[in-house]
Amino acid sequence: MLIHEVSKITGLTKKAIEYYTLQGLISPKVLENGYRDFDEKDVDRLKKISVLRKLGIGTDDIKSVLDDESGKSLQAIAIRKELSLQREQTRKAILDKLSNGMSFPEASAELQALDAGSTIAEKLLEAFPGYYGRYLCLHFARFLGEPIRTEKQQAAYERIISFLDNLPSLDFPDDLKEYLDEMTEYMGTDEINAMNDNLKRVTDDPDSYLSENREMLEQYLKYRQSDEYRNSPAYRIMELTREFFSTSGYNDIFIPAMKELSSSYAEYHKKLEEANEKFLAQYPGVE
Repeated sequence: MLIHEVSKITGLTKKAIEYYTLQGLISPKVLENGYRDFDEKDVDRLKKISVLRKLGIGTDDIKSVLDDESGKSLQAIAIRKELSLQREQTRKAILDKLSNGMSFPEASAELQALDAGSTIAEKLLEAFPGYYGRYLCLHFARFLGEPIRTEKQQAAYERIISFLDNLPSLDFPDDLKEYLDEMTEYMGTDEINAMNDNLKRVTDDPDSYLSENREMLEQYLKYRQSDEYRNSPAYRIMELTREFFSTSGYNDIFIPAMKELSSSYAEYHKKLEEANEKFLAQYPGVE
């Protein structure tokens, strides 16, 4: 079909269709008379492009989405959109404070902190594969809004950047990649944020959590000690991840540097350790 018919079907202007063709997002056949002949596949892609453009996604990202049947590209874009929304909220808060008497140097310091935090979050998303990158990105983004005021914080920031830039790949065998993709296929930003919120509630009041979830925890721990679990893909993934965190510098470089960079993360990590101690006291012998 010709471009005018495609324009009616998709609701896109001829100019937009020509632009997406030039960008390589669609590849219609060219007839002898020079007109482009669009098929059903081209129309379907154009409909998808229309939706993605209305969501504010650029053409480079659209190409990766259209070429990726796994959906991973969309998941990463959704995380970046979440980070972008958080940054805009922070900028608005800084603007409000500036209008209510905050000095420009103070505003500048908070904006620099925003940029630094965004850099770390983006690098976490890129450094770790799939679900791990999405989870770690959103998890640590919560603690990355504090201005860098001391040489110790600046040094910690530089160690984090160096670590993430030189981090080896966390690779799983193909069967474990497939399993992890299936298990996390529908883990979007809302689900990850809910997990992080729940973890914060646990660290804030571990006694209540242990008391209210005793039966569930005992059933889970019983499963963790079974041969079924030790022969499962989940166990293999956990062991490989634990080894990676131990040998890559994640535990020895990244986490200590995060505690030095962010006082809020240091406080959270302390509560996490205290909650873990209470858990181990109640369930001794558990890894």
